[in-house]
Amino acid sequence: MSLELPGYAERKKNLINVINNSTDPYFNLALEEYFVKQKDLKDDVLILWQNEPTIVVGKNQNTFDELNLDYVDENNIKVVRRMSGGGAVYHDFGNLNYTVIKNDGRLFKNDFSFFALPVISCLKKLGVTAVFDGRNDILIEGKKFSGNAQYFFKNQILHHGTLLFSSDLTVLAQALQVKKDKFESKGIKSVKSRVANISDYLSAPLSLAEFRKALTISMFGENEQCIQNYQLSAEDVSSVMQSRNSKYRTWEWNFGYSPPMSYQKEIRFAAGSIMLLMNIKDGRIDRCKFHGDFFEVRPIEELEKCFIGQRYDKTQLASLLHNMTISDYIQALKNEEFEQLLFCS
Repeated sequence: MSLELPGYAERKKNLINVINNSTDPYFNLALEEYFVKQKDLKDDVLILWQNEPTIVVGKNQNTFDELNLDYVDENNIKVVRRMSGGGAVYHDFGNLNYTVIKNDGRLFKNDFSFFALPVISCLKKLGVTAVFDGRNDILIEGKKFSGNAQYFFKNQILHHGTLLFSSDLTVLAQALQVKKDKFESKGIKSVKSRVANISDYLSAPLSLAEFRKALTISMFGENEQCIQNYQLSAEDVSSVMQSRNSKYRTWEWNFGYSPPMSYQKEIRFAAGSIMLLMNIKDGRIDRCKFHGDFFEVRPIEELEKCFIGQRYDKTQLASLLHNMTISDYIQALKNEEFEQLLFCS
């Protein structure tokens, strides 16, 4: 792709560089929404930011269907849903994210290549050849290091992207490796692709902080004197924290917002063969059925009713099981065996 896109110079406007050192994913996603919906700035906005280990899912995705939930829980990886569409991505301290908010959004709708230009230009100056590819990716030697997405609000466009600089790609692969059985979802699935870190292609060592500075300058058209830094005020932080706590940190947004899905799992135990079928809507179980050649102690319908209306959430369901004895319903079936049936593994 040429570094001189048609109309690029005419479409550039002044940017305000928002200083954000938070690595809290809930705060950072809330900050984006705050600047695009509440903060009335005449100039366009740039935010460079990082998250602690986090999976960020697209607005229209089924969270359960995108993650290796056991691995995510065991490794204390956060999960948060963003405003924009697209697929799930992994963030850690080796990943840099960039957000650009433009007021004349209609000129840039679905124009991902325009926003990729400063990234490609920055890497070219560092001796790395990158290209924009497909719908929303930036590649080095055929490997993806940046995925991008957009969100529209009134006349504004929010464009954001990931930049894998020195991320742990092993963790990325494990966290996004969904179990092949169990779920059938109507959500938008992520497209798997080969990924790479920028740092592997640099001819000389460069820290992520140095890369961040180089990218900032590139975003401002290589004119460091034009950089206008914006420090968050106490009022800004208060508004962002309100959205963080009421939306982005909630189970209802991150999991409950998922599209409807069905769950099926069958295991043969000493107690017999048992199949569990569930429908899950808004993150809650609205249908639960057990089938198999097991023997009932009490009517199986009583056990099924215990799960109706419950969140499909491992912690909550484990707490529910702690207060019941499964062998009261299914002869000789232990609670820990039943957990194998209830959760992906």
